Amino acid sequence: MTVPLTGRPRLKLPSVATVGEVVEIRTLLEHPMETGLRKTPNGQPIARDFLASFIAEANGAPVLNVDFRNATSANPYLIFHARISGPTDFRFVWTHEDGRSVDDVAHVDVK
Repeated sequence: MTVPLTGRPRLKLPSVATVGEVVEIRTLLEHPMETGLRKTPNGQPIARDFLASFIAEANGAPVLNVDFRNATSANPYLIFHARISGPTDFRFVWTHEDGRSVDDVAHVDVK
């Protein structure tokens, strides 16, 4: 079963930071992450349904690039840090192995 990538990603990061501050960024996308190795109680294989990658960019520059593997849990939850050097526009992209993707954006202003 293929689940469309229509779910709203969840992001948690501060909206304001000081120049030079390291901020924590939390992301989550609800996704079953079926490996294709499990079977139903009737013995039928459950189709593979897997996110292939996650990319985070800050002002167009890559911050984090993740390739997911079979051991990745459902609803991949990622926490990482980024240093703020000025007003920053973040873009986050989750891509399914069949090419579908979903993205979200966030802005961090400086005080």
